[in-house]
Amino acid sequence: MFRFASLVVAVLLLTVPLAQGQGNDPLSFNRLMPSPDTRNAPPAEDGIHDPASEGTHMLQTPREAFQPLPEANAGNYVDWVTALQEEHITPRFDLNDPTRRPTVMDLNIVREVKGSMPDVVFPHKEHTEWLDCSNCHPAIFIPQRGANQMSMAEIMLGEQCGACHGRVAFPVTDCRACHSRPKDGAQAAGGQ
Repeated sequence: MFRFASLVVAVLLLTVPLAQGQGNDPLSFNRLMPSPDTRNAPPAEDGIHDPASEGTHMLQTPREAFQPLPEANAGNYVDWVTALQEEHITPRFDLNDPTRRPTVMDLNIVREVKGSMPDVVFPHKEHTEWLDCSNCHPAIFIPQRGANQMSMAEIMLGEQCGACHGRVAFPVTDCRACHSRPKDGAQAAGGQ
């Protein structure tokens, strides 16, 4: 039932007429696609920080901070994985212990998808360089083969991968970042 309701909500979001003030931009409803002039806004204008606070105005703007980092095509336009791999950044894994290092799990999980869209490759390595396993398991994903049914509708509604992607990680509108394994010839011809 939930999957059907999620699909209905996703379809409604895509078919609802544009509200007044949205202009001709059919994607203006999408929280994942802010207009270019509002991306990486200064802290006093980002809607998160208190513009009345002196400290807010002392913070470096994201545009300045991100300028030397490798570029991406979506989200905040920083390729954080490359920034980490090339040691442009060295995030602290543990708040209290600066010497603690993550347990990196170099394992890719491939999820075959129906239709012509490429299959999804989930790289544990890139995720475990930033996060502990307990961030996702077992609350978001059950660590067992076949135990997690997924849909793009649910992800776009902030479930599963959408718990982070579109919020603190690159948006789900960057389809090829996840849908990256081409189907083999037999699979593509069979429409699977």
